[in-house]
Amino acid sequence: MFYDAIENSHGLKYDPFKALVAPRPIGWISSLSPDGVANLAPYSFFNAVANRPNFVIFSSTGRKDSVSNIEETGEFVCNLATWDLREAVNTTSAQVDAGVDEFDLAGLEKAPSRIVKPPRVAASPVALECTYYQTVELPPSGDMQNLVCFGQVVGIHIDDDVIVDGMVDVTRFKPIARLGYNDYAVVEELFTMVRPG
Repeated sequence: MFYDAIENSHGLKYDPFKALVAPRPIGWISSLSPDGVANLAPYSFFNAVANRPNFVIFSSTGRKDSVSNIEETGEFVCNLATWDLREAVNTTSAQVDAGVDEFDLAGLEKAPSRIVKPPRVAASPVALECTYYQTVELPPSGDMQNLVCFGQVVGIHIDDDVIVDGMVDVTRFKPIARLGYNDYAVVEELFTMVRPG
């Protein structure tokens, strides 16, 4: 099949776009409001986009608390969403008032960051401390903004238990990824290919 993506004339029960661009890593973004209230929310439009220096992005449909907090304070943390933390990740996706601390909502312990002020998820095996770089506003969907937030990674936490022979073993922490609809995937196995020289 082919369909016009602008008109979104696919004729299917649900829009297939997110199911086609999959799996997508989940950026579990923690930030602080200017008043010091912690915020934690998962974003499935998330990825690493550069290294040396390291940069990550996440995209928000609408100006959510994460973006506002980050723009105002200049800092955030990307916590790794894992199989063991999947229920807490889902809980923190709820739309709640700006004054609600999602760490408390999901029963998650906070851990201090080293360089930035927002806390990280203590139970997450990986956390990327970031300083805010910029927000790019993409064309809107009706009256809904599409905002892409860039951050430079300035500190990285890795649980020693997931390092094997000097390399991170993803099968030890089982990151989860977003698919389309209400579907997710978990990384439990991998294969290796050597790129041609």
